[in-house]
Amino acid sequence: MIAKKAQHGGRTILENKWATLWYHASDKIVHHEIHQPIVGQPFRELLTKGAELFEERHADKWLSDDRGNTALHPDDSKWAIEEWSPRVIKAGWKYWAIVMPDAALGKLNMKRFIVMYRDLGVEVDVFGSPDEALAWLKSR
Repeated sequence: MIAKKAQHGGRTILENKWATLWYHASDKIVHHEIHQPIVGQPFRELLTKGAELFEERHADKWLSDDRGNTALHPDDSKWAIEEWSPRVIKAGWKYWAIVMPDAALGKLNMKRFIVMYRDLGVEVDVFGSPDEALAWLKSR
C-alpha cells in the first residue's frame, strides 16, 4: 500500500490524474492534494483510503489541499456526510487543515463543511499554502 516518499516527507498512498494522497507517519497526518475537479468513484476512493489510514494507523489529522477542486457533486457530499464522516470521526479525527479551492463555488462548499465539522468537534483552520497547513498540523 505505501509506495514512495513524497515531496512533503510523507509516503504516497494513491496517485492519479485527480489527486494524490500521502501519509505522514511520524505526525499521523493524512494529506491529499486535488489536481482537478474530482467526482464519483475517484473522490470516494481518495477519502476511503484516507479513512483506512485513520483506522489502521490511528491518524488524527487531515490536510486537504483542495486548490484544484470545485464544489462537490451533491451525491458525493451526501456520501461524505452520511458514510465517510462518521467513519473518520469514530476513528479519531481531531484536526483538519484546509487549503481552499481556487474556484468560488468550491470555497462556498468548503465553508459549509468547515462549520459542520467544527460542530462535530474537529478543530479546523484554513491556510494559504500546504506548507503552512502542514506546519500547523505538526504543531498539534
